[in-house]
Amino acid sequence: MGNLLKVLTCTELEQGPNFFLDFENAQPTEGEREVWNQVNSVLQDSESILSGLQAYKGAGQEIRDAIQNPNDLLLQERAWNSVCPLVIRLKKFYSFSLRLEEALQSLLESLTCPPYTPTQHLEKEQALAKQFAEILHFTLRFDELKMRIPAIQNDFSYYRRTISRNRINNMNLDIESEVNNEMANRMSLFYAEATPMLKTLSNATTNFVTENKTLPLENTTDCLSTMASVCKVMLETPDYTSRFSSEDTLLFCMRVMVGVIILYDHVHPNGAFNKSSKIDMKGCIKVLKDQPADNVEGLLNALKFTTKHLNDESTPKNIRTMLQ
Repeated sequence: MGNLLKVLTCTELEQGPNFFLDFENAQPTEGEREVWNQVNSVLQDSESILSGLQAYKGAGQEIRDAIQNPNDLLLQERAWNSVCPLVIRLKKFYSFSLRLEEALQSLLESLTCPPYTPTQHLEKEQALAKQFAEILHFTLRFDELKMRIPAIQNDFSYYRRTISRNRINNMNLDIESEVNNEMANRMSLFYAEATPMLKTLSNATTNFVTENKTLPLENTTDCLSTMASVCKVMLETPDYTSRFSSEDTLLFCMRVMVGVIILYDHVHPNGAFNKSSKIDMKGCIKVLKDQPADNVEGLLNALKFTTKHLNDESTPKNIRTMLQ
């Protein structure tokens, strides 16, 4: 049996086919190989990025000591020497977001280009669909971790204040060759976002639509809504979930479903929550709420706080109530 299996569409939706996509085993065909290799070179660094973020402890104590003892040069130096390596690490995370943005745009180009429909693309190019899912999975994991580390913004704020002061005092600032003022400004905007990776992907998707004026918007939004249907059906159908070799695939599907909903909501003029949306939002939220609360709290929060249209007047009241 193929990796991608057509399943019956819920009669209440009648919004086109849903699919079961084998996220665990899809392999690239010859036609996918070039884009797959390009995206894979980015994705293979994703675990080390997450490990680096998870291990981020911050320089809170050193910074507090330095601020409380402004005339103690030893403490100033200790704080500065603690913060600089952390800023280099933050730059690495930010630089990875730029590579991820490029990878996402390559995948969107492949999965939406004529003459095939997005559904046909997903059937023909399952390995690229899997990589698209992996980018979303990484993104939500990164942002969930980042939200639990307030030290990131505290460290970076201290770095920027100190470097401005040191520049005035004409101190030797070797780190500026690594993180110049323009880079620091861009990093500052990135880390000011509650969910910086998701924001990067939303912007990348919006830019993709804007820059490809000859490509119908529906090609992109249908790709996203079909992916949402894939995940919803996989999660709510025991016959399919029983085929997963790992329980992690359930969480993977949930993250991917939430990720494509958020992208759809940012790209589609009417958003994902409108009655005309091709995403069954009620069904998607129900699927999440049927999972253990610890697994989905961050994902429900992502739907609440990082979507664009949830609080629009056109959003049905029952959908808003489900997310309260």
